[in-house]
Order: sequence, then structure tokens, then C-alpha cells
Amino acid sequence: MRYARGVALITALLITALTGSLAANLAWDSALDARRTMVLLYRDQAIQVAVGSEGWVQTILIDDLAGSTNDHLDEIWASDIPPLPIDSEAVQGLIWGQLEDLQGRFNINNLIDPAGDVDQAAFEQFERLLAALGLNERLAGATADWLDADQQESIPDGAEDPLYSGFTPAYRTADQRISNITELAAVDGMDLFSFETLLPHITALPGRTAINVNTASAAVLQSLGPNITLGDAEGLVILREDGGFLDYADVFAPLVDPGLVQWIGENSTYFQLKAVVQIDTVRVSLFTVLHRNGQTGTVTPILRSLGTI
Repeated sequence: MRYARGVALITALLITALTGSLAANLAWDSALDARRTMVLLYRDQAIQVAVGSEGWVQTILIDDLAGSTNDHLDEIWASDIPPLPIDSEAVQGLIWGQLEDLQGRFNINNLIDPAGDVDQAAFEQFERLLAALGLNERLAGATADWLDADQQESIPDGAEDPLYSGFTPAYRTADQRISNITELAAVDGMDLFSFETLLPHITALPGRTAINVNTASAAVLQSLGPNITLGDAEGLVILREDGGFLDYADVFAPLVDPGLVQWIGENSTYFQLKAVVQIDTVRVSLFTVLHRNGQTGTVTPILRSLGTI
């Protein structure tokens, strides 16, 4: 009888323990599901807020075009967006970011002409940019081959499909203009250090675009001519302070490679918005490329990416 009571007691304790364990697991799973749902909800809300900020930036760019004859780093659009509160019944958080002139960078798509052939003046400019940044100039040949329409390796630094098809995993060259600069990470010889060093100075824009000398970095300014030294470039950066160059054509005429004279200017049509939104523990970064039509003044988003450029 005592033995039976002992078995019953142990059985009851086991059932209680199993029930408690099951209840705890169900409560934990329920809490995780609720948290996942909230994170997804916050993420969706953050994306909507980030996309909504494009409208505000569009207004700034439209007003800027109406009120100025050139684009320079002393204008309102060039100021960082400070952390601003997001406070409504549905969302509480912060948004901040910045707007950058993409035509202050070297457009990698300038390397090829409309026929798909390498543009020699742009190619030499890219070589000079690599040299100014202390990078291997052979990257210019590999990059040009990545973009050009043929499968002929340029001598001595080219790289076409026969090379990339031997990699693991194998892949092929683009053989056309690219839409996102991150594609350059796949170019032969482009290691992480080289890519991160280049990134602030290059972009990928539709077609051929001019360099805005009022917003270009010292390295990009140095790449415009074979005889422009680092000291010259830094002097040009100082000279353009307080509203940009008074007469950029006169300043750059004796300095710029003759093949690039028509591809410098003081106005821009392509800008990149980086909007960062924080809601609770969720942070979303949105990168939007905006095109401003110089004739109509309209501003249109042409490319969006989340979390990366």
C-alpha cells in the first residue's frame, strides 16, 4: 500500500513538473512570437518613415534649384539632418541622415562610351584617382573590362570571363554599365581595403555625368588632370569655400585634361539621401538616389536600397 502511494506521489510530481515545463516553454515561445511581430511591425514603420523623408528632401532640392545658380557645400541640402523625434500615436523614435551630391564623385560608368567601348580620358582619370588614393592602378583595367561590351582583355591589366569563370563560385563580367557601385567588389583585385578606400569617391550613375568641382573631394579634383598635385587639390578645396568657385572655368582651364574639360561643372542633378530611422531597438538605413531635372525642377527617386548603398 505504501509502495502504491509512493508511485502515485512520484507520478503526480512528474506530471506537475512536465506541465510546468510545458507551460514555461509555451510562455517563452509566445513571448518570442510577440517580440518578432513587434520587430517586424517596427521595421515596416521605420521603412515607411524613411521613405516619407524623401518628400521633405525633394522640397529642399526643388527650392535650392529655384534659388541658386550652382550647387556647393554651403547650401542647406549639404547639411547633415540632425536627430529629429518621430512622435505620433503609432510611432515613437528618431530619424537622422544626410544628403550628398553624387556628382562630386567619379561616375564609374564614365569609363565606357555609348557604344560600350572604353573612354580613354575617363580611364586615365580613374587611374589618377587610384594613384591619388594610394591604390593599385591596375584596378582601372580590370574595372574597364568589367564594364565594356567585348570579351577582349585589355593589356596588361584586363580581366574578362575566362578569368572569373575559374573562380569558386564562378561568375561573369557585367559587360554593361552598372546600377549599384557595390558590384565593383566582384572585380578582380578589388579587396576590401581598396573598395572601402574608393567608396567615398566613386558612384554609379546612369550614362555619362560631369564632375561638380564645387563638391568633389580633393582626390577627385586631383584626378582631373595629370599635373594636379595633392597640394593643388587641397588649395582648390580652400578656394571654393564660401559659395563655390566664382569662375570655375577660368580656374580649371589650365589644369584639366583636355578630354575632360566638357565633363566638369558647378551644378548637379544626382543626389543620394541616407535616412536612418530608430524605433525601439530596430534601426533601418535607407539609401535613395534622387534625380533632379534641371529643366522642370522635379525630383524623382530612381534607386532605393535598404541597409547598404
